[in-house]
Amino acid sequence: MKFENANARIFIPDNDSEEKALAKTTHLAISAHQDDIELMAYHGVLQCFGKKDEWFTGVVTADGAGSPRDSLYKDYTDDEMKAVRIVEQNKAAFVGEYAAMLQLGYTSKQIKTPDNDQIVDEYVKILRATKPKYVYTHNLADKHDTHCGVVTKVIKAIRKLDKNERPEKVFGCEVWRDLDWVNDEQKVVFDLSEHPNIAMSLVSVFDSQICGGKRYDLAAQGRRTAHATYAASHGCDNATGLGYAMDLTPLVEDEKLDMVDYVLNYIDSFKNDVKERLNKVSK
Repeated sequence: MKFENANARIFIPDNDSEEKALAKTTHLAISAHQDDIELMAYHGVLQCFGKKDEWFTGVVTADGAGSPRDSLYKDYTDDEMKAVRIVEQNKAAFVGEYAAMLQLGYTSKQIKTPDNDQIVDEYVKILRATKPKYVYTHNLADKHDTHCGVVTKVIKAIRKLDKNERPEKVFGCEVWRDLDWVNDEQKVVFDLSEHPNIAMSLVSVFDSQICGGKRYDLAAQGRRTAHATYAASHGCDNATGLGYAMDLTPLVEDEKLDMVDYVLNYIDSFKNDVKERLNKVSK
């Protein structure tokens, strides 16, 4: 594949040809940073792990230059951190048995620029090469600007595809703001109970972040366990780990839908749910 960005690179864990690795993809995750995929799209990894007819591919958009650093990595330059982050992401791809791992090497500033069509075109090429059934990306209520820059560009890219090229489902997943607040009837719920050892390993390989004071390994496990426990107040747990997502599919099926209005509908529904519940018990 010829990338738009000269800094982009691809890693094929099982040494398959690039063309075959991309073509066999069924589940595609497009994230902002290294380790976002393992935090937000474990469902896709899990669906494909150990299977021969379903394959997971990851796409990381940013170059990793702005990562926090401490301990062993505290004196690393941005360029040195970028190199470390690339290796860590490829380690995760190997552990998770990904079909392919693409790292595009864009800066956060480029990702956050609204009219950066180069990144959109990059996504279009990848989507056409992989033809995934399912796409995982960030949710529209994420509080990280770079994450929002990615999800809006992913939606724009999918809208550029012909109708018959588009994925069946697009999920907006959790990283910098979980989705427990979304009303139950609007939540996409992922059962993440299986292979907890793989789930932990996928996040734990990002040593530069964990040493840097960000215990993403514990946080990811804790969030999933909490979701499973607090999912239902009057029943026993049916899962040991859950993940939540927004269904972004309507936004790629109907180009006339506005992204801001779409996510505000979720917020309005939450507001109305709180209002109705309090009115019911306070009068």
